[in-house]
Amino acid sequence: MDKDLFQNLRLELRRGYLIIAVLAKVRIEQYGYTLRKSLNEIGVDIDESSLYPMLRRLESQGLLVSEWREEDKRKKRFYRLSTDGETILNQLLIEWKNINSSLEGII
Repeated sequence: MDKDLFQNLRLELRRGYLIIAVLAKVRIEQYGYTLRKSLNEIGVDIDESSLYPMLRRLESQGLLVSEWREEDKRKKRFYRLSTDGETILNQLLIEWKNINSSLEGII
């Protein structure tokens, strides 16, 4: 078995569900570290080098809003879902459920 091929396909599969997981988690405002930690706790492993660029991209697409605030004497950037982000997340969840249902039927 070609392990590189498997890893590449696995990464492609993960990209889509990571976006959904991040959008769903920031329905409640969080900063990067707590977001990463809460995702890891439920089995969605994502490293900082993937998470922070994703957060910036989702914000530039208008799906997230962020603001810098001081907490525990440190500046932290807090992210939350925008109104457009909520709409897109709901659409993605419907699509995810349809895809999952189809795949379950095939498998």
